[in-house]
Amino acid sequence: MAFIDELKIYAKAGRGGDGVVRWLHEKGKEFGGPAGGDGGKGGDVYVVGIRDIHVLAKYRHQKEFLAENGGPGEGKSRHGANGEDLLLNLPIGSVITNLETGDVVSLEKEGEKILLLKGGRGGFGNEHFKSSTNISPKEWRPGQESEEANFHIELQLFADIGLIGLPNAGKSSLLNALTRAEVKVASYAFTTLDPNLGDFFGFILADIPGLIEGAAEGKGLGFKFLRHVKRTKILAHLVSFENENPMEVYKVVRNELEKYNPELVEKQEIIILTKTDVADPKTVEKVTKEFKKLGKEVFTISLFDDKSTKDFADSLVKILRAVEKN
Repeated sequence: MAFIDELKIYAKAGRGGDGVVRWLHEKGKEFGGPAGGDGGKGGDVYVVGIRDIHVLAKYRHQKEFLAENGGPGEGKSRHGANGEDLLLNLPIGSVITNLETGDVVSLEKEGEKILLLKGGRGGFGNEHFKSSTNISPKEWRPGQESEEANFHIELQLFADIGLIGLPNAGKSSLLNALTRAEVKVASYAFTTLDPNLGDFFGFILADIPGLIEGAAEGKGLGFKFLRHVKRTKILAHLVSFENENPMEVYKVVRNELEKYNPELVEKQEIIILTKTDVADPKTVEKVTKEFKKLGKEVFTISLFDDKSTKDFADSLVKILRAVEKN
């Protein structure tokens, strides 16, 4: 299923049911008085946060979302049925903009439920108008029209850690090693065309597709995926020892983040120097010291070394739990 992180839809809450004119028919009485019930309320439209970043793809061919209308009133003073609410499931991290009003809401937690559109109120039946001076009213009221609007939905991944770096930095491989994500891995650029998520002891790790120089202007995979970095709590910046100048590579990605949104470079960041198995120990030591001068936590890892992976995983849990407490 193709990954979709933007969508435009039209949604309409349910119209209120009409009130009706009805009369009591009692045995032995020619006229029994008004008994027209009120119409039912139209269904509301809600959005609900779920943990499925692919759910927008299910809606790509559906452009209209309609809540149920309220039912008309009935005889014997019976109230019309209320229309069923429409619950639109969206991924956590979705930002929903009402294109008519400009109002913006976002889903940040699983199970969070936000009202988008109100259904119309049911109309009054003729019983509602009965009084001492009007014992046989023929008045009734139609149900109210409901709210409707066009919406723009944009997914901005809401993860505890966002794995960033140039293509082939080892993000997908690390995600697979730390979680059971089973992400596709290959030795060519842009293997990851969609963001991937993994569960790491209850924390969400997001593998953000590789950035290249010029991404903020749309080169490579472009800024399509830069938006997903905005809502991660911590950035885990992967730099591979396969690069001749790891520090220069690091600066390329940092520069793209800053050009896209200066706030991104202010996020907490850890640095992970990957693929230590392709470099000699002296080079690893030298480069690690160079990165530590940045004043950030620096880790070295080779996925062929189970101990380095385990040590990093243990450290990562501590970092995430510390952030969670603050």
